[in-house]
Amino acid sequence: MKNLLIILFTGLFSSASVAQNNSVQDPLTTIEFESTTMDYGKIEKGSDGIRTFTFKNTGNNPLKIYKIYSSCKCDILSKPEKPIAPGGTGEIKIKYETKKVGPIVKTITVYANINQNPIPLRLKGEVIPKNN
Repeated sequence: MKNLLIILFTGLFSSASVAQNNSVQDPLTTIEFESTTMDYGKIEKGSDGIRTFTFKNTGNNPLKIYKIYSSCKCDILSKPEKPIAPGGTGEIKIKYETKKVGPIVKTITVYANINQNPIPLRLKGEVIPKNN
């Protein structure tokens, strides 16, 4: 009996957390990014690391960006807070910290009301020493 209660409680808790992370009630739509890779190329140490990913809602329902996670010391400067209407566009603005010299190989993960969750957005390039 005790095991049955634990299983039921776990199942209810799991369902509630999934609904919070990816609203089951929101109808699915589709998204198309101009590019899913941001190539910084060779960028000098201390340079402006701000870049923008642009996307379009290519589906028939409003697009909602739920969460964005970063695998790096990147700041998500802005993302759409309101749903994007079908045919509408939106932007995710990021800032990569260019204080350390070395390769840039990072991922930003976007969760939305789409079938292909999550969408990985890749950052690549190299931070090089500043020329004096």
